[in-house]
Amino acid sequence: MKNLLSKKDGLLNKFLGIYLLAVLMLWMKTYIAQTAQFKLGVEGVLQQFLLLINPLGSAMLFLGIAFLFTGKRKYTSLVVVYTLMSIVLYANIVYYRFFSDFITLPTVTQTQNFGDLGGSVLSLLKPYDILFFVDVFVMFYLRFSRKIQKESNRLGYKKATAIIAFALAISVLNLGLAEADRPQLLSRGFDRNYIVKYLGMYNYTIYDSVETMKASSQRALADSNDITEVMNYTKSNYAKPNAEYFGAAEGMNVVYLHLESFQNFLIDYKLNGEEVTPFLNSLAKDKNTMYFDNFFHQTGQGKTSDAEFMLENSLFGLPQGSAFITKAQNTYQAAPSILKDYGYTSAVFHGNNGSFWNRNEIYKSFGYDKFFDASYYDTGSTDNMAEYGLLDKPFFNQSESFLSSLPQPFYTKLITVGNHYPYKMNQDLVTIDKANTGDASVDNYFQTARYADEAIEQVFNQLKESGLYDNTMIVLYGDHYGISDNHNEAMEQVIGKEITPYENANLQRVPLFIHVPGMQGGANHTYGGQIDLLPTLLHLLGIDTQKFVQFGSDLLSEEHEEIVPFRNGNFVSPTIYSINEKFYDNKTGLLLDDSQLEFAKTIKDQVNLKLHLSDKVVNGDLLRFHKPTDYTPVDRSKYNYSKDEDVESN
Repeated sequence: MKNLLSKKDGLLNKFLGIYLLAVLMLWMKTYIAQTAQFKLGVEGVLQQFLLLINPLGSAMLFLGIAFLFTGKRKYTSLVVVYTLMSIVLYANIVYYRFFSDFITLPTVTQTQNFGDLGGSVLSLLKPYDILFFVDVFVMFYLRFSRKIQKESNRLGYKKATAIIAFALAISVLNLGLAEADRPQLLSRGFDRNYIVKYLGMYNYTIYDSVETMKASSQRALADSNDITEVMNYTKSNYAKPNAEYFGAAEGMNVVYLHLESFQNFLIDYKLNGEEVTPFLNSLAKDKNTMYFDNFFHQTGQGKTSDAEFMLENSLFGLPQGSAFITKAQNTYQAAPSILKDYGYTSAVFHGNNGSFWNRNEIYKSFGYDKFFDASYYDTGSTDNMAEYGLLDKPFFNQSESFLSSLPQPFYTKLITVGNHYPYKMNQDLVTIDKANTGDASVDNYFQTARYADEAIEQVFNQLKESGLYDNTMIVLYGDHYGISDNHNEAMEQVIGKEITPYENANLQRVPLFIHVPGMQGGANHTYGGQIDLLPTLLHLLGIDTQKFVQFGSDLLSEEHEEIVPFRNGNFVSPTIYSINEKFYDNKTGLLLDDSQLEFAKTIKDQVNLKLHLSDKVVNGDLLRFHKPTDYTPVDRSKYNYSKDEDVESN
């Protein structure tokens, strides 16, 4: 190395030498990261080869930007591009550790959430992460070291052209082989995992940016004709109400309890012989409660906000980012606005900042009358605070007076935060021991889940004491997974079996309880998802949904189609699971034989069409062109959720 630096014609005294070293370091670092930090499901020699070469073409092309400059600026630009690419790689590594997904451009713009993420992000950092930036320090040394002579002239035209041509050839070869192994890779890009696996992290970033810009342009290009195809689809897939349950809760209040990060495996689960969720277990057996044990979350990158979005609209969350952030000004026909025409007052209760997930804006578009955010609550005691707001028990206590003050009938949602990653809790508040898997997130999860269970029992008792219980439909739903598949090794100890792709899909079940006084309850084994909640709710209230654009269907209807799409294009059903382009028999968990594949692929095409049409509605803001009969559209200007404004109005 000393000779390389000291000799006038040494490799590192030539800009080309530093460029090639930069390419080599970035290539190897990215390949190792993609192999060790991401679970991409690489199979076979071809996919292994693609994973190896895809960072090379990207590194050569992007770092080749430096060829446009002369003098010290070409060295500076090389270091700047190298550093930015390293930051993109590392940011995705940290993001993936919790979400098992990759950053998209819309998630980068969700800056209003950043202030509340501190503890969660810190828990994702590893001591060895400094190794991801050792090469960056090397590049800064090479740029500013006086031991290295800097060339002032631009790299020769022929050399630069040859290098870029070689880089393009590698990229074209990469794309060609990827398309051969997975046809229509870029046109069927519901699953970001495939894009990274086949094309690499940096090409994925470009792809995502292009897709985001395409989605943003859809609203400007949309017109009233675009809603026709959507309406034809939703009308043809409408499931008429079940006469036994239609109107079973007519005129009742509605209370949604949003169970943060709550997975269904917790129901009836015993840790060291002790029930983790004793109250929810008893609720599942309540004579007036219907418990759905095949109910799945369908969230994407928006996680909690996606769950709310589907709950209120029966529209899917977006494939990139959160509709709460990027589509807050859209026209919606959400539950609060529909129920307003039937005399309902609506409100949300949440002990966190109103700006988190942009709730204080998108709730206006939904037509919520009131939003009680953290500004309404006493959050002064640190003992009462969780990572994302007021702990559930004090939250429910303080919410009681707000809830009781609402004109009836009311439609309300209370959002819990206690059972949230990283699942840390003051040990003075816990009533069950941790698990002992050696994975902190998994071990802590049972303590925060027990706390949430106790808080839910508390709010049920409060409703009884306030006299609201007998005239209130209570719906409890899990919003998304709590334990990602990055913790599968620990989860195998919890559930006592190997977590295959099939079993991982089963773990995406979240609880759904619908309690209606006087209604016959019991376990319901229907397959459904969060997209189905709105039509189910409205039919229970005696409101037919046929005139609205909704992509879910009533879970209690005999015509409900038991196919549950996931945001990435996978699906589950009572007979077939589709996971990462493979099809499994739901009875055996084994791959389907060839005789059943054609039928399975037909279902997958239907799933992709449903996702496509829902995205078309949201990205194109198509509901502005659709006004159902006897429905009053939302006027956003009528809503103001500030505490001072609310006090004045009362």
